[in-house]
Amino acid sequence: MARPVSPFPTDLELEILKILWEAAPQTVSEIREALARVGRDLAHTTVITMLGTMVSKKQIKKLEPESGKAFRFVPLVEHHDVSRRMLGDLFERVFAGSAEAVVQGLFDVADLDQEELAQLRKLLNKKTKESRE
Repeated sequence: MARPVSPFPTDLELEILKILWEAAPQTVSEIREALARVGRDLAHTTVITMLGTMVSKKQIKKLEPESGKAFRFVPLVEHHDVSRRMLGDLFERVFAGSAEAVVQGLFDVADLDQEELAQLRKLLNKKTKESRE
């Protein structure tokens, strides 16, 4: 029996989306080259197959070629929307909806410098102020 389609991008789909969020539209060759730069050296046909799957999942759109040039691809999903949905799923499934557990987990795995800690403090202070209003 086939595995159910995930509402979230696979690791490779996410890599392709990151490439397209950074600069779009891009051709298959450009996407393949960008994937190789991040350590995903895939066959041209593999990238074509993956892009076709992503078009079917409505994650990206295939643009018609301009006067004999190659097809180009653009993202149909926004980075913010994907990251928010994925983080929400992680928040519920892994941390049982506990914001404290998420923050503790972040402190356990991330090597935060003083600037990042200051930014987190600002965010917490802002959220605290908003919740009082």
